[in-house]
Amino acid sequence: MRVAMIGTGYVGLVSGTCFSDFGHDVTCVDTDLSKIERLKAGIMPIFEPGLDDLVARNVAGGRLHFTTDLAEAVAGAEVVFIAVGTPSRRGDGHADLSYVHAAAREIARAVKGFTVVVTKSTVPVGTGADLEQIIREEAPGADIAVVSNPEFLREGAAIEDFKRPDRIVVGTADPRAREVMAALYRPLSLNTAPVLFTDRANAELIKYASNAFLAVKITFINEMADLCEKVGGDVQEVARGIGLDRRIGSKFLHAGPGYGGSCFPKDTLALTRTAQEAGTPLRLVETVTTVNETRKAAMGRRVLEALSVPPRGATVAVLGLTFKPNTDDMRDSPAINIVQLLVDRGVKIRAYDPVGMEEARKVLPEGIHYATGAYECAEGADALVIVTEWDAFRALDLDRLKTQLRSPIVVDLRNIYPPEDLIRRGFTYVGIGRGDLSIG
Repeated sequence: MRVAMIGTGYVGLVSGTCFSDFGHDVTCVDTDLSKIERLKAGIMPIFEPGLDDLVARNVAGGRLHFTTDLAEAVAGAEVVFIAVGTPSRRGDGHADLSYVHAAAREIARAVKGFTVVVTKSTVPVGTGADLEQIIREEAPGADIAVVSNPEFLREGAAIEDFKRPDRIVVGTADPRAREVMAALYRPLSLNTAPVLFTDRANAELIKYASNAFLAVKITFINEMADLCEKVGGDVQEVARGIGLDRRIGSKFLHAGPGYGGSCFPKDTLALTRTAQEAGTPLRLVETVTTVNETRKAAMGRRVLEALSVPPRGATVAVLGLTFKPNTDDMRDSPAINIVQLLVDRGVKIRAYDPVGMEEARKVLPEGIHYATGAYECAEGADALVIVTEWDAFRALDLDRLKTQLRSPIVVDLRNIYPPEDLIRRGFTYVGIGRGDLSIG
């Protein structure tokens, strides 16, 4: 099947590459010529484990192509995906659909024959109907069907998620489009991935509702962590206990400094704005977004409270800058809020992240020392803060770490270390939601 993927960002590049690995002929389109040239040269614009090898294999196999010529790619395609960005719109928090609408207009002028136009971008309910109207206004005779097919990819595990998904959601009432989408995803039938065919509005809502629910789970366990600290509980034991309930499940019940990334912050905000305009405000989700932003600042204050010296002139080592491991994505990372608060209080920052430092330099304050490794990062610091739970930080040589630090203080915002391991070695340990065990 011939596929055009408009947009070579995170979703478009991963999705297009995986479709080509199924045997489909995929052309990925982007307006950024330099990005396209780099992709042709095998240089990835994002960090995603295994993606570079997958791209190289399918380019070599003649199934994956990169171009800036949208018209040519669309004219030869049976399925055209729109996978462009939908960032939060300045001022009101709605999803900015300008890139989506622009792509639809260009697609309308290029389609030939029956074409399924698929929104892979995360868009508010009703967008599919708007796109269909835009295309028909631009090209009244176009034979198209607009379908919603939201993505559910986790950064750092996107290839696995695409090839072994929990479910595939397809929103369409057009029987021809349903047949095309079934054929497109047929290679996944061996994995028995359930395909949910529903209408377009439901598919659009499923994406936002899924992300909002996961954001609620994260925020709930973070607030439970605060309670555990006050009453002497251990949030990890609490999370384990409730997670064993099959009605609840254990995923996304890990206390930490708050959620970030490309999806949860903007999607929860966009969903609340849509609900407000519909006259049915989502009070729970509204509260979640507020609590999450408050928590990030609170984590910065927690670091300040852990210091044994005045903040001004103190040095803090920060391990992990990206919003989660196995990605270089800094969007809405808790590290941004934490570092900014510390800098504002006069703290000097030493930082290290396995892959995210280039992106971090674009959003963090100036004057930060970027280290070449965890131990160099800790050198001469008055405290060490673990912000992102990279595997490389899970088994540090604690005795060596103690010699590097000026003050043996560890603020573990991801609870990756047993408190007793550090306390036994003479560290002051501050975790999340660990009650009386938090301080040594």
